Order: sequence, then C-alpha cells, then structure tokens
Amino acid sequence: QVQLVETGGGSVQPGESLRLSCVASGRTSSVFTMAWFRQAPGKEREFVVGTRRFDGISSYAKSVKGRFELSRDNAKNSVYLQMNSLKSEDTAVYYCAATSTRAITSTMGLEQTYEYWGQGTQVTVSS
Repeated sequence: QVQLVETGGGSVQPGESLRLSCVASGRTSSVFTMAWFRQAPGKEREFVVGTRRFDGISSYAKSVKGRFELSRDNAKNSVYLQMNSLKSEDTAVYYCAATSTRAITSTMGLEQTYEYWGQGTQVTVSS
C-alpha cells in the first residue's frame, strides 16, 4: 500500500502563487507515476499534471500549461506543484494520485490509471 499526503493549500488572491507538496509513504518503490487532479465545487474531478518518476515524462492540462510546474524529489518520495498566476477558476480541492504503472501521456490524465489517492488540499483563489 501507498499513502499520499498533500500539504500547501490555502487562500490567495488572483495573480498570486502557491506551492503544493505531496509525500508518498509505504511501498514507494512500487510507484512509477504520480499526478495532481483537482475538483472544483459542483464539477467533476479533472487532471492537472502527471509525471513518471524515473524518466521525467510529464503531461499538463491545457488550462494550467505555462502557469503550473511540477517537480519531483525521488529521494524524498515527493512531488511538488508550483502554481503561479492563479485565477479564480483554479479554486478547487487538489488531489495527489499515484500508480504502480508506467503511465503514458495519453493515460496520465485518466482517474482510473491511479490506484492511490490523497485526501486533498483546498486551494481558494479570490479577491
């Protein structure tokens, strides 16, 4: 089993930045792909960004490309999401996800790719 814990959420104004962290514990050696999803109020959960831990292959949602950047520290079993130029539509609960499969870019964005999920962290962007 793998446990995921997200931190770093909060409330900011439009244009500001936040950095989310996700730390994996447990059978971390089995984790090959990690991702961030988000769910806004009244909407379905959507893909934000994903990455393969050991070769860096990544995929971003169009809505965040150029504003959000994913980084990873394999030694710490962690991934980070740097969110810049935040907009009100970025308001959501952000979830970290992980899988033991080497997801390809076309499957990184699918919820069913991931068997492990964190509890989520709230990000609110409002003036």
